[in-house]
Amino acid sequence: MNRALGFIVIILVVVACSKSDDTSPLSGNKSKAVYNQAYAENFEPDNIPDILAQAHKAYILIDPFDNSTFMHIDALKSNGNQVGAYISIGTGETYRSDFSELEPYLVSAPWGEWPDEYFVNSTTTGIIELMKLRIDQIAEWGCDWVEFDNMDWIFDDELRSIYGFEATPAQGIAYYNTLCDYVHQKGMKCMAKNTVYQAANFDGVLYESYHDDKNWWDASGALDFLSAGKPVIINHYGETDCVQVYADYKNAYNDDLSFICEDAVLERYVHFNE
Repeated sequence: MNRALGFIVIILVVVACSKSDDTSPLSGNKSKAVYNQAYAENFEPDNIPDILAQAHKAYILIDPFDNSTFMHIDALKSNGNQVGAYISIGTGETYRSDFSELEPYLVSAPWGEWPDEYFVNSTTTGIIELMKLRIDQIAEWGCDWVEFDNMDWIFDDELRSIYGFEATPAQGIAYYNTLCDYVHQKGMKCMAKNTVYQAANFDGVLYESYHDDKNWWDASGALDFLSAGKPVIINHYGETDCVQVYADYKNAYNDDLSFICEDAVLERYVHFNE
């Protein structure tokens, strides 16, 4: 679900969202604390009670479709936080309520690394409307951002040869930009994931980083987003010295970079800029 796929290549009842103003925690590109309830690589993600107790003026990524997580969105926002919603646009997940509707647009074999997921086969048919339904629900719940997981699957020719998906890079780019435009129409912002290739209309980006694979993405794209005042987040996994890695990344980019780290000793996420 959250390993990078492309060679080209960190998060955020019925209330409509409005766009962030200049006092919001992610206005400009200043470094902010990041919380992630949606996923983790080796251990457990952040949990809602801890986030509610600790997060202030932070970026909080949640999986709003996970059980009753959506019910906490208003409370999460009450401390000046912004909330992002995770969706995978490059795969269909068997545990989602709309999987049967997505299935006609997916490849037939599960992803070996994540066997509950199937890559999107084609982006030029009804899948866009199904993804828009997800975005509609996220907007009704009151999220500020939508994070586009697996948006880079179309750049991986090895995966294409294994799973046989038909979508081309050009079609995938048009697909994720169309969905980002729709997110904007619903009054929210778009968080890219692991790539910003031809994604200038996205409002921020999250990159996944690993103890043995740091800074593997297109650094110029991250620098372009920072220069444009857009938040750039690094979600780093399996690390014994999170403080040093954060320092290294700030040295490579600048102090505006946001960072969350999965600590291999504590076996949980640790947060910075709190």
